[in-house]
Amino acid sequence: MSQRILYVGDDSPASTSRHRADALRRLGHEVTHINPYRDLRKHLTGWRIIIHYRTGYLFMQGAVQRWQQAQQARLAPTGRFDVCWVDGGELLGRQVTDGFRQMAGKLVLFNHDDPTGHRDGNRFLTMLRTIPRYDLCVVVRPFNVDEYRQRGARDVLRVFMSYDEVRHAAPPDDGSVPPQFDTDIAFIGRNIPGEGRDVFLHELVKAGLKPAIWGDNWQTSPVWAALQPFWKGPSISGTDYVNAMRHARICLGMLSKGNRDEHTTRSMEIPYAGGLLCAERTNEHMALYREGEEAVFWRDAAECADVCRALLADPERIARIKAAGHQRVRANQVGAEDVGRAALQRLLADGKALT
Repeated sequence: MSQRILYVGDDSPASTSRHRADALRRLGHEVTHINPYRDLRKHLTGWRIIIHYRTGYLFMQGAVQRWQQAQQARLAPTGRFDVCWVDGGELLGRQVTDGFRQMAGKLVLFNHDDPTGHRDGNRFLTMLRTIPRYDLCVVVRPFNVDEYRQRGARDVLRVFMSYDEVRHAAPPDDGSVPPQFDTDIAFIGRNIPGEGRDVFLHELVKAGLKPAIWGDNWQTSPVWAALQPFWKGPSISGTDYVNAMRHARICLGMLSKGNRDEHTTRSMEIPYAGGLLCAERTNEHMALYREGEEAVFWRDAAECADVCRALLADPERIARIKAAGHQRVRANQVGAEDVGRAALQRLLADGKALT
């Protein structure tokens, strides 16, 4: 049965929040999307965002409450929503979530970060206090389930991170490869301080490999001078993102240890786009793909270099793994539509007639 959904989250085209909202629309639901990050952007730039991030957005709750009240007044003529879906939720305090409760029959929180971990300091302080307000919390790490319950969650559903069925679909193959995306090894992602991604890629360079790097913050690396010749530009999205993944012979997927990751969105997006996933060997990656047949894994930079050399010497094997990985990720049911369907079925209990 189609639901009227008030969707609270980022709506920029490249955001996974937007992907989930669009997936709910494709499932046949009526989605009204409001974006607090855009509407409250004057509080979320420059020195203000630094203060609010470090204090868990406690000191901007007055502004967030006024924003919610304005949205409630604006949308009142449209009637009550069946579901309010909050994506992220770090800006919303108790009074704000109580306001959204007045607007909808059910309240769901989806957060694919690690709010109960320690990487982001106090960023999620306000959100964590609202957990008991939600009818359902959706998380992407198994240990988050008990951690949310310990904070008073009514119900918690664990799902995998997802690809988007439309945004990450490879366009028809006309046999041509844009020169900038014709690479042996690609890594798409930012350099996160303390995560060691720059050191890892530097080890590959020292091993004689040539990783193509797209992403932000690489200029801050102590080994930037060595990596600069391989940096192709800042973060990419849309068709460029898909082309970079599918046309690379090998596409690296790196985890965020601070977020306690055992898989990431790249773990799904790369195979779905037609790329070859080359990622750290974890229990979750091993459960998602057959090693050496549907994806390849490594324990450290040295093993990664060996794996890449062997693959680059065998183009036919690369093609086989790409095809098998694409089939497997579709069979795993980890698309944005799969996640939306599972969350609404759990939230609405009976799950009847959800398409």
